[in-house]
Amino acid sequence: MYGGDSRAPFVVERILAMDDADVAATLADVRLRFDHRHRDLEATWSGHFRLATQRLAQVGDIPLEKALLIGAYFTREVSLEGAALFNPSMVAHPDQSGLGPGETRYVMSLRAVGEGHISSIEFRTGTVGPAGAVRLDAPGKFPECGNYSPGPYSRELFHAKLAERGCDNQAASQVLDHLGPVFGPAELDSALEALHPDLLSRATVREAVRGIRWVAANNYTVEFPAETEIAERVLWPHGPTELQGMEDARFVRFVDEDGTVTYFATYTAFDQVRIAPQLVKTADFATFAVTQLSGPFATNKGMALFPRKIGGRYVALSRWDRENLAVATSEDLSEWAEATTLQLDPRPWELVQVGNCGSPLETPEGWLVLTHGVGPMRSYGIGAILLDLDDPRRIIGRLPYPLLEANEEEREGYVPNVLYSCGALVHGDALVMPYGFSDSAVGFARVDIAELLGSLIAPDGVATTPIADSRGGVRR
Repeated sequence: MYGGDSRAPFVVERILAMDDADVAATLADVRLRFDHRHRDLEATWSGHFRLATQRLAQVGDIPLEKALLIGAYFTREVSLEGAALFNPSMVAHPDQSGLGPGETRYVMSLRAVGEGHISSIEFRTGTVGPAGAVRLDAPGKFPECGNYSPGPYSRELFHAKLAERGCDNQAASQVLDHLGPVFGPAELDSALEALHPDLLSRATVREAVRGIRWVAANNYTVEFPAETEIAERVLWPHGPTELQGMEDARFVRFVDEDGTVTYFATYTAFDQVRIAPQLVKTADFATFAVTQLSGPFATNKGMALFPRKIGGRYVALSRWDRENLAVATSEDLSEWAEATTLQLDPRPWELVQVGNCGSPLETPEGWLVLTHGVGPMRSYGIGAILLDLDDPRRIIGRLPYPLLEANEEEREGYVPNVLYSCGALVHGDALVMPYGFSDSAVGFARVDIAELLGSLIAPDGVATTPIADSRGGVRR
């Protein structure tokens, strides 16, 4: 076996050579040590057996016990949050039944960093009580990465992403023009196979085909079994744009003009070199569609969608230039070609950069936007601004000081002096804000909304400082 060759056929060959007694003993030992740690370990082994052998030469009929053992040898446990668990966002749970007066059930997303420093998206659930007290449900016992499937695909998105790569050429059109506005992987494969073999000798055609397959790999669906709990579901990187992880999801409960509720999240896809905002869509936190975004203002980190359309258009906060907040708009939620930078003169505590801490929250006075700022010694603080409801490009209020900074306990951690949130929840007269501190743990703060809004619209900016009047937290 040479250095670049796969070990799979050699491992399978060795297992097939084992006698039945060794197979039975090895399988029994693995079951004893691992079965209690997984919901259905044999189903996992069976799936991995199929994956391990589908590209191998004819292996013949394999007895069940040997097939399961092959699957076990091609299965590994991964530490999802061994390095960090932080940067939460919080939205109202789709199921609000069975609650007491003044209670809200929530779903909280978290960025988990584990083995290989790969980031994934985890979830927790719980309730907020009448007085703003946050209760966390127990984490799920059996984390699941769900069932991956490619697509569905958008023809317009393919053209947009290929144009960004410089390969939306005649060959690409020859493939895509035979497809509908929305299509699936089988249709795409058929269109690619229809290319005349002689065309593939041309570099531009091969480049277009590579680009098409790259876009296809980055747009997919993940479904979770009904028996899993939300707190067991993990969105694990699948596409090439997110090779190193899915970072800092900002979930929002979006209400469309017809009243339909959809949960969206923008997150940062990282491939070890480049970053790009991408979109997650779900109605129930059981089926998730992951898609790319396009346009000059769907770049860099920190996009956050508004919870409804404004003037018939989708609206998002963007930090496309790496340093400043902008308000971007889109006709279709996919292409972001227009934006206006908010004119914020940075204060000392946010001199390096200003970004958002999640989707804007609608109040009668305006859109409440939690911000993060970076100051000296890479110290992060959370601030707030207020935008006009009808024209969010207009700033009508801004805190001159941080709303929240890391205290002495919170400033120590994996990345010290950082306080960061990806989205808060309005609960009655309070703002419940989950936040990550020092990339090590998660805390919760409660802020009186009326007091905060009063400070934001005070003409002299020196109203009573709104403070988080309660803090609590959990560590990994």
